[in-house]
Amino acid sequence: MTETSEVMDRYLDALLNGRDFAAMFAPDVVWTTMETGEQVRGRDAVRDLIVEMHSRSFEAHPELVSLVTGDGVALLEAVFAGRQVGTWQGLPASGRDVRAPYAMAYDVAGGSITALRAYLPIAQLRAQLTQTQGAVSAPASV
Repeated sequence: MTETSEVMDRYLDALLNGRDFAAMFAPDVVWTTMETGEQVRGRDAVRDLIVEMHSRSFEAHPELVSLVTGDGVALLEAVFAGRQVGTWQGLPASGRDVRAPYAMAYDVAGGSITALRAYLPIAQLRAQLTQTQGAVSAPASV
């Protein structure tokens, strides 16, 4: 097993089981939300962002689809599944369930995660939270 695989296995185990996943972050880790370009820097700030998304804004239960690791890099594919229980991006808690596929790219060096690039479908999640209950989208024209 490579160092990258070991770090990612420990990280995902801690993240999915409510343990200290931030211990796998480098002190100067950087999170980038690719859709918006927003960056968050530092172990505590990145941990807080993830905790906010998984347990304060949403009661989330990410569903792992696949994980591929290479020399110093990893790519995770998952489904973000959860219920909005707190304010998220200015939207008050709705109690609505959301599901959206996403991907995360990780850089790993020196036994730590040094960067996370989140390919999160922010617009899709927002649409799920703001659409009228029971609304059906018209089919796209060809």
